[in-house]
Amino acid sequence: MASQTKRDFGSFHSSNVQELLSIPDVDYQSPKIPIKLPSFDDLCEWETDGLEDGKLTVCGRKARKKYFLLEEDCCFLNHGAFGGVLKQAMSVAQQWQEYSERQPLRFYDRELIPLLVMVSRELAKFVGCDAKDLVLVNNATYGTNSVLSSVISGPQDVILTFNNTYGAVKKLVQHLCQKTGAVNREVSISLPITDKQQILHDLEIELEKGDVTLVVADHIPSNTPFIMPIKDIIVACHVRKVKVFVDGAHVLGSLPLSLRDLDPDFYVSNAHKWLCCPKGAAFLYVKSDYQALVRPAVVSHGLGSGFNSEFVWAGLHDYSPMLTLLTVMSFWEILGVKKVQDYMHQTVCHGAKILTQAWGTTLAAPEHMFASMALVSLPPSFQSTTSSLLDYSHAEEVQNKLYHQFNIEVPIKCFQGKLYVRLSAHIYNEASDYEKLAKAVLMIVEKKGNKLD
Repeated sequence: MASQTKRDFGSFHSSNVQELLSIPDVDYQSPKIPIKLPSFDDLCEWETDGLEDGKLTVCGRKARKKYFLLEEDCCFLNHGAFGGVLKQAMSVAQQWQEYSERQPLRFYDRELIPLLVMVSRELAKFVGCDAKDLVLVNNATYGTNSVLSSVISGPQDVILTFNNTYGAVKKLVQHLCQKTGAVNREVSISLPITDKQQILHDLEIELEKGDVTLVVADHIPSNTPFIMPIKDIIVACHVRKVKVFVDGAHVLGSLPLSLRDLDPDFYVSNAHKWLCCPKGAAFLYVKSDYQALVRPAVVSHGLGSGFNSEFVWAGLHDYSPMLTLLTVMSFWEILGVKKVQDYMHQTVCHGAKILTQAWGTTLAAPEHMFASMALVSLPPSFQSTTSSLLDYSHAEEVQNKLYHQFNIEVPIKCFQGKLYVRLSAHIYNEASDYEKLAKAVLMIVEKKGNKLD
């Protein structure tokens, strides 16, 4: 294989991607980056003495001011929804946008493909997989549609989802089942969760029927954000030769991730959530066994040139978020990936303890089953209504009151007829955020009385 340095590719096309990804690391030479990237060691107040072994010290209000664009007066406890971009990453994305417009043909026709390959190679190292098994996509939804539309094909397919599967994915599965005649069954998980065996037991009941062809599971479900025992789920499915699609939208950045260790058949995750990349960057992993089967949701010039080539170009759109992944990964590695994840976990657990003690309620699962989000029951006075069973409208009512009356942005979830608050914690959050939420809910209780509308 000729190395990139020994061959003039001229204009790069999607068909070059497989060749570029096949170059061994020892021979691979990264393309020149045409913009100035931040080093993070020369930023204002970024000092080496701001770091301690095993402990993150650039956090809370200081981190919020230095690294994020969030409004100072908003108590923001909903990072899990759409993330919150790293300020420096937004600046880099804007540089990429400006650069691409200075000479669009040079950028899109000659420079973009090698740059995307470089990002793919670096991201593959970050998530622990071979670069040829990973493709960059705009968001997890694109990757999910690509896989499920390719894999669900007819009445012979039985698709197993969970009652906490992400709503949009449930709708996609139901749509494809209606279209193909496939069957969708659901594993019902009940709260509170005591341990992972509770989930695995319910899964085994369905797998023992012997007709399941694909399991769709969230690594960290959006509505019930405890960590699912994904590795155990994958092993249980593979023993029965059942394929597994993992929706890891909330995982990249919030949990250590090694796809080699997990060994899923398909895995997607977003970079705009916990990794704090600009919106429009995500990845899809497909095990080599199934790459010939999976087609991108948007078919373009790469069709027939190989798995990675088919995904690299989905028509003209803003590729700056994908390119900015280099900056975001650099930030995380300099700050310390484990330090960030430990801080988020410790902060959300401390925040949950503040709430449960103030409200006299409990967590929906043990602390160790949460990463950077947690699920806490609202006080008993929120768990009944004057007229009907609790549903989404009651959750929305509480969520809107917290926002409009207290400027607290936090999601209220209704699961199996009970209301919970879903907490998030990133490096800009601190104990005072959760104390404010605890007091606000108690003020609503006092003002509202014992019943919701």
